[in-house]
Amino acid sequence: MDFQNVLAQYWWVAVSSFLLTFLLALFALRMFPSWGLMDRPHRYGLTRKSIPYYGGLVIFLSFLIAVILFVPITKAVIGLLIGATLIAILGFLDDLLGISPFVRLFVQLLAALVLVFSGIGIYSINFPFFGVLNFSGVVVGGVLVLSAIFTVLWVMTIVNVMNFVDGVSGLTSGVAFVSGMTIFLLSINPTLHADISSQVGVATIALILSMTGLAFLIFDFPKPKILMGDTGSTFLGFVIATLAIFSGGKVATAFLVLGIPILDMIWVVLRRIFSGQKFWKGDLKHLHHRLMDIGFSERQVVILYLFITAFFGITAVLLVSSQQKFFMIISLAVLMLLLAIALVLVPRGRRKL
Repeated sequence: MDFQNVLAQYWWVAVSSFLLTFLLALFALRMFPSWGLMDRPHRYGLTRKSIPYYGGLVIFLSFLIAVILFVPITKAVIGLLIGATLIAILGFLDDLLGISPFVRLFVQLLAALVLVFSGIGIYSINFPFFGVLNFSGVVVGGVLVLSAIFTVLWVMTIVNVMNFVDGVSGLTSGVAFVSGMTIFLLSINPTLHADISSQVGVATIALILSMTGLAFLIFDFPKPKILMGDTGSTFLGFVIATLAIFSGGKVATAFLVLGIPILDMIWVVLRRIFSGQKFWKGDLKHLHHRLMDIGFSERQVVILYLFITAFFGITAVLLVSSQQKFFMIISLAVLMLLLAIALVLVPRGRRKL
């Protein structure tokens, strides 16, 4: 499949998804204030005026409409949409009312199990130099137990990784754009798939995700006009996690693209646990917060984050073998370690906006 054929097949999906999100965001900017769907900056000690909140509804609705219009409806796609709807509703209620972290984790578990029973799962992991770890050994009631466990853990991890990233406007929508585009480019690469037609659904959904993220980024950066909230961040995380395992498995790719956010979440959770804090209780010690503490502006943090994410996304597209991706993941971990050491040693400056 050459570039012209790809362009002819997917350009309308890209344009439609982008315009749909863009127009819905304009509608939200106009209507959300009259509906009372605004953020509450005073709760966080901010003095700025309120801006429209719950922008995740825009992301969810535009994605849902685009998938129904452009993607053949299969059992797996239905599972994705049901699980994603559960996550979006959970995020909206959490934004609106505030929900217990245990309830959030329970609903995330249910959404992940919907995927499992829809036939979407991680059936094996290829460890470079060690071989393939197969999860098809233990079956209970027709369910591959180990596959289900790893699938649930993966989905819940990425959902919360994307939620953790949503601390600076532009980060989550930007990461979603890069992640979706990376999976799209891998899905349309004929050298990676014996039957490229089997990847059309994945490629289309990934492109919809990417264009939705890009359109929302226009309203999210450099100065936010609308905030997505947990409604958007957790929904985007669920879709990315699902695409990574949907039809062919691109978990290593997603781990590479989301490497910085994933390692940041692991660091933050471990630090909270070992310091005697509740690991689910939010704070201002994520990587993006620490970068602002040493003098980076919010715009600079977003640009740096997205530059690194895009670099590893391009790397994931260009590097085909699992051994190459393994070495890149190790490099990413080393980069994160060096960055953490630098943030500890560099004296804190004054935050810029």
